[in-house]
Amino acid sequence: MKTALQLIVLSVVLVLIQLLICNNIVLFNVAIPIVFIYVIIWAPLWLNQSLLLTIAFLLGLIVDIGSDTPGMNALACTLLAMLKRPVFYAYMEHDDHSDEITPSLSSMGVWDYCKYLLTMVAIYCILIFSIEYFSFADVKEIAIMAGYSTAMTFLLLIGIDSLMKGKREKRL
Repeated sequence: MKTALQLIVLSVVLVLIQLLICNNIVLFNVAIPIVFIYVIIWAPLWLNQSLLLTIAFLLGLIVDIGSDTPGMNALACTLLAMLKRPVFYAYMEHDDHSDEITPSLSSMGVWDYCKYLLTMVAIYCILIFSIEYFSFADVKEIAIMAGYSTAMTFLLLIGIDSLMKGKREKRL
C-alpha cells in the first residue's frame, strides 16, 4: 500500500514537472529532459505487468494531452514498460528475491543501476524521436537528439533517484 501511494504521488509530481517545466526546456535545440519516465523505471518488479502497462499508457497519454503530441508518449511509454523486465534481468541475476526489488541506486548498486537506467532512457529517447519523425530518413538528427536527450535525462533521473534515496533513508 505504501509503495502504491508513493507511485501515485511520484506520478503526479513528475508529470506536472514534465508538463510545466521540462517541456519548455530545449537545450541547444537538441536535448529535451524527460523526467516522467522515472515512474516506469522505478516501479517495483512485483507490480503486475498489466497494471504497469496501464500505468505507463496513462502516464504517456496525460503527457500527450498536455504536450499536444497525439499518442507518441503513450506508445513509447507502453513499449518501455514492456521492455522493463528484460532490460532489468539483462543486468541483474534472476533469483527468488529479484522480483521484490524496486530498481534504484540503493537496491541494485551504482554500476548495475546506471547501466539499467541508461538503457531504459536510451530506449525511450530513441522510440520517442523515431515516432516523432516517423521516418528513418533523418537518422542522424534522430541519433543526435536521442543521444543528447538521453544524457540529459540520465543525469536528471540519477538526481531524482538520489533525492528519493535520501527521503527513504530519513524515514527509516
